[in-house]
Amino acid sequence: MVIAIDGPAGSGKSTIARRVAEELGFYFLNTGSFYRAYTLSALRRGIDPSDRDKVLENALSTAITVENGDICIDGIDAEGELHTPLVDRWASPVSSDPRLRELVNSSVRSLASGMDIVTEGRDTTTVIFPEADYKFYFDASPEIRAQRRLNDQPGMDFQSILESIKERDRRDIEKESGALRIAPDAIYIDTSLLTINQVCEKVIKTVGK
Repeated sequence: MVIAIDGPAGSGKSTIARRVAEELGFYFLNTGSFYRAYTLSALRRGIDPSDRDKVLENALSTAITVENGDICIDGIDAEGELHTPLVDRWASPVSSDPRLRELVNSSVRSLASGMDIVTEGRDTTTVIFPEADYKFYFDASPEIRAQRRLNDQPGMDFQSILESIKERDRRDIEKESGALRIAPDAIYIDTSLLTINQVCEKVIKTVGK
């Protein structure tokens, strides 16, 4: 079974998908982490992340795997470095390359074959797993999402985070490949005023487990 969750940054996708996977005993697969890993790999090697050809060339020679739920780059756990401000800045532009998206999509589908999974990430329900058994689209206001990010990264400026989120939304909606949109058959959940537990309960109740 595949349970796929889409939505903008800060809508609660990762936290809730991971919790639902734990509750159901499914495997949690964060597709966005693959793009972050390729971004981190390029940055580590001094590659300009705006240079699509060089980023793709590096990606083709980089092994991204999942070990015990953590993303590894060439066999080394990199989970703790995937959400730094620099990776946050470049992950979306890097993921806009259709060639890299196809590489990630193939890897993710191969990894998920024959497994019960809960997966999340932009375009998960529309491109990567269009035939998912259950599809959800999480949403929340930019202000709510900015506050959540601020709670996770205290010391940052709220207004700067808010503007960054709005810009990220714009880029994701306008992407030439894998643009953020709501699948026609996805169940829409506004998480703005809901707790993590409440959203998890909605998902699990819908799935019927």
